[in-house]
Amino acid sequence: MLDPAFARQRQSRLLQQMQTLEIDAVVVGWSQHVYYFTAYRPFWLQEAAFLLSSDGRSTAFVAGKTPNAPAADDLIEFQGSWDGTQRQDQPATVAALVLDQLKGRKIKRLALDASAVSSQILLQRQSVATAADPVLWQMRRAKDPDELNLMRKAFACADAMYARARQIIEPGIDEIHLFAQLHEAAVRVAGEPLSAVLGNDYSCGAGGGPPRGGKQARAGEIYILDVGPAYRGYFADASRGLAVNGDPTDAQRKAHAALVGCFPIVERLARPGVSCTDVYRAVDEHLKSTAGAGLTHHLGHGIGLQPHEFPHLNLRWDDVFIEGEVFTVEPGLYGPQLGGGIRLENTYAIKSTGLENLVTAPLDL
Repeated sequence: MLDPAFARQRQSRLLQQMQTLEIDAVVVGWSQHVYYFTAYRPFWLQEAAFLLSSDGRSTAFVAGKTPNAPAADDLIEFQGSWDGTQRQDQPATVAALVLDQLKGRKIKRLALDASAVSSQILLQRQSVATAADPVLWQMRRAKDPDELNLMRKAFACADAMYARARQIIEPGIDEIHLFAQLHEAAVRVAGEPLSAVLGNDYSCGAGGGPPRGGKQARAGEIYILDVGPAYRGYFADASRGLAVNGDPTDAQRKAHAALVGCFPIVERLARPGVSCTDVYRAVDEHLKSTAGAGLTHHLGHGIGLQPHEFPHLNLRWDDVFIEGEVFTVEPGLYGPQLGGGIRLENTYAIKSTGLENLVTAPLDL
């Protein structure tokens, strides 16, 4: 799990933001935010909350006894289930506990995230609050060492999935069977169930999509495997295109070479302070000149507690890279002449010395 010592550091950074914005208290109820600030990961059917006051005191609100104490000064427990039945009124219950803690305090500016608990706080408090989400999303960009440790485990799961795929992909393999085999490979490396539904793309000859019942791979097609295993709340993301019969066509080889050529461009350009759209345009121009077609979707995105986070390598945003964040690069080329299409994806951590690729699976077809 996340390290409580780093969770305390994240609380200190949030406190600095509160002082700058003159916020008296912050309450987060989204389980990912609670996990981020307390190193306590709520059971997926139970609510939780975290309160940080401007005096630096923190409170965690959790369902029942916890095996690992949250990183908080105060701990308030409630019953998330009654006689084995999960309670549906948990958001309102947690909100009431939070408001009880706020009684008697001079709270002029309260900041909330967008969560079921926070909405109940608004309903019960009947007053205006400040949105905390913009600050929280930016805080989550630069990953602490404990976060990276969990992500490395998730990427080890992804690498195992590709190793298994290369062993068993051949004409006639069923998409659902392959998906099940890859899920097993990921779980064995994780040593426990994955913490989210296994995404993303597991269809053959189609340019992407979920596995389809009754669909079998055919010679000449490309199997796009864009895998997203999650370990203890943190996601990996990687994509490879594999020729079903192991003998790609000339058109597939040419497209693949053009896509492989995108990564050195990103590795050369992406640095703290560089515009993500500048990197997008450089890759787009490369593909136009080498493959005759540019990008048809985003170049990539941040990743962490969610599959898509900041930064956005997308012309609809104007993000700038910062040190410490983790982002994907996933150029693709598609069409029937390519047996559906090819998408390749690496994921990078931005270090002071450059980029570190977290994916070790080979890129070859």
